[in-house]
Amino acid sequence: MSFALGVVLFALGIGVTIALHEAGHMVAARVCGMRVRRYFIGFGPTVWSTTRGHTEYGLKAIPLGGFCDIAGMTVNDPWTEEEEPHLMINKPAWKRVFVMMAGILVNIVLGILIIFGVAVSFGLPDTNEQTVEQLLCTPDTEEDVTADDPGCTGDGPAAASGVQVGDAFRSVDGDDIRSFSDVIDSVQAAGQQAAEDGTPVGDTVSVPATVGRGESEVDLDLQVQVVEREGQSVGAIGVQVNTPELVDYNPLTAVGGTADFTGYIAEETVHALIHLPERYWPVVQSIFGAERPDDSPVSVVGASHAGGQLVEHEQWMSFLLLLANLNFFLAVFNLVPLPPLDGGHAIVVIYEKIRDRLRRLRGLAPGGPVDYVKLMPLTYVATAVLLVFGLTVIVADVVNPLQLFP
Repeated sequence: MSFALGVVLFALGIGVTIALHEAGHMVAARVCGMRVRRYFIGFGPTVWSTTRGHTEYGLKAIPLGGFCDIAGMTVNDPWTEEEEPHLMINKPAWKRVFVMMAGILVNIVLGILIIFGVAVSFGLPDTNEQTVEQLLCTPDTEEDVTADDPGCTGDGPAAASGVQVGDAFRSVDGDDIRSFSDVIDSVQAAGQQAAEDGTPVGDTVSVPATVGRGESEVDLDLQVQVVEREGQSVGAIGVQVNTPELVDYNPLTAVGGTADFTGYIAEETVHALIHLPERYWPVVQSIFGAERPDDSPVSVVGASHAGGQLVEHEQWMSFLLLLANLNFFLAVFNLVPLPPLDGGHAIVVIYEKIRDRLRRLRGLAPGGPVDYVKLMPLTYVATAVLLVFGLTVIVADVVNPLQLFP
């Protein structure tokens, strides 16, 4: 029951997020003297609509987004004589860019407000770098471990490599480390590759690594032991890191805490977006039975499923932070300068402004609004890529959803 409640609540949160994003465009357009024709949540067939003033409001059958139709968004957009004074293309460039960025600004503000609420109500996770807390030996298989016997002896491969308590991993096998989960991924992948190359379980393979130690960085030949976990050969090094603790805030100190944590999430969001293409194929493989990576992208379906798991385990703080993360991801994603995203429309306006300035320097008249027909091939390609990516992730979220808890 609690799982279903979490799914419904997170889906509702996504709906509110989309609605506020589009409302940002709508309100900004009206403030700038533009005519808003339609404000809809969803795509496809109309489920319900009503008209007030010059705007039709409504819901559509496929709840995977929304749109705000502004008169004269492009020169190719037909308009009536009555709409002529309110066309978007006739407004100053800064107003057009502001309208396109307004939805993104709403997502950022909403994400910050959620984080502030979490800071005051629960506290926020400490984002300081995780360091090695304990060095351990690594059993060859899980079958070796009992309640009284760890299944291994000695200090373990990490200690043999020169890793010390207090070290912070910066890179492993050429991969930059942002959190300890990145260390786990790189080490397991190195061990898996070694096993495929013929290294038997129990033996080690050396990979380059860098750790932060005090004010300096130390390069190591990290010994990765090939072990068997859950029926497959992966790598292990035998370290335990300190668990991030919650930092408590009052309404005053939460301002600074919110700013710090927002910066942390923003950095992680940009990093996730940059690496989004390389995470596509593992999603495809997960549809056909492969293990779903922890850093796998998710759709609104997968995010709602994750929300259900968090509520089921009474992790309300993580539930709210996941919703904040969603808002930041939507903001950064929409900044991508490709049509049909908001950033794509904004970059066209900026291009027009730069082009007209160069034309004036040459004694020429302004070139007028860009003909979007010429951009249609790029728009079609970008839309097709987004559609294929989105449908793939939705299918994966249905057949092999991310499991946040064992």
